[in-house]
Amino acid sequence: MAVVSRMRRRLLPVVTLTVVAFVSGCIPPVQAEARTTATSAAPTQSVDAAATPRPTPVAVSSAAPNRSQLIGQRLIVAMDGTTIPSPGLLGRIRRGEIGGVILFGRNVTTATALRALTKQLRDAATAGGQLPLLIAVDQEGGSIKRIPWAPPTLSPPQMGADGRTSTARSQGAATGTALAGLGINIDLAPVADVPVHAYSIINKQGRAFSFNPSVVSALTNAFAEGLESEGVLPTMKHFPGLGYATTNTDTTVVTITASKAALDPGLEPYRAAVANHLPIVMLSNATYPAYDAANAAGWSRAIGTDLLRHDLGFKGVTMTDSLDGTAHARGVSSASLALKAARAGTDLILLTGSQATSGAVFDALYQAAKSGSLDRRSMLASYARIRDLKAGL
Repeated sequence: MAVVSRMRRRLLPVVTLTVVAFVSGCIPPVQAEARTTATSAAPTQSVDAAATPRPTPVAVSSAAPNRSQLIGQRLIVAMDGTTIPSPGLLGRIRRGEIGGVILFGRNVTTATALRALTKQLRDAATAGGQLPLLIAVDQEGGSIKRIPWAPPTLSPPQMGADGRTSTARSQGAATGTALAGLGINIDLAPVADVPVHAYSIINKQGRAFSFNPSVVSALTNAFAEGLESEGVLPTMKHFPGLGYATTNTDTTVVTITASKAALDPGLEPYRAAVANHLPIVMLSNATYPAYDAANAAGWSRAIGTDLLRHDLGFKGVTMTDSLDGTAHARGVSSASLALKAARAGTDLILLTGSQATSGAVFDALYQAAKSGSLDRRSMLASYARIRDLKAGL
């Protein structure tokens, strides 16, 4: 097995973080918006990336953020519809109350419609003078492809069976070309989980590259390098690994009781990702008593900060997995988990429920920031990392 070479990723300027006071006159939280029902249609159009101009890079302001921006830039939210975003969603983007949008199959019809949709979303951020908008999609390959006609053409198990890093990289590059041509700048892939047995949920779902940690490390980092080579940000997931999970963390409460020694092989892809300066790591919704008995990874300081940042040396942006499904499984609100994640220092908060739900999360975080129950230094540190991430788009 060839070893992936260290990425020649352009490094962003080092930003000196200065604590600033909240500006007065911040925009108040918006009222929650009612959810609408969307009907998806089968895509019939292939991507012609060469005919599609990529989004023009937007200058990133270094001005001090207001409270709405400090909170909103951390939120990646779902949307309804396939062609026209709701005025409420566009308004939230213009005001900086949303930092990104995640697209699902229900938002996809044709390549032409998708390009128009992403342009409307980006233009709303530009019109409001906000940081560039993150537009994300799960485009792993195999069973998880939100844009059916776009690469990767091989599933993770097929790339694993091939075994060549050159194949994984070319699959990532082809995926990056297609997504960039559609106005999408984040792929929530690759899956870096290393299944430990056939009953692993990642294996059963056909999302695992291999049972061998070294193979998973080499191929996922190669796929990520391919995405980056075409201007799309990869996301390594789900830290610190779901190899022992036998059920879906989106629908069930999962506790992985393995020891630190047993979990360590699953960290190998992330050690390589840190060395390769990969930009985003998604934290899992499982709980790991070996690290933190009380909190799942997405809202665990012991995992997201102590293990990932301090022990492994990660300098990039952390993201929760979707909080809505796991909140329902736990019998709590998405807002309560978002508050825990923000207090733990997780940078981006992923919300895949209704706009009313994501609006309620914004309101809860806004009020916590206003009352001082969210640490201002931590919020500024997360904002700086997100700003630097967006500066590289």
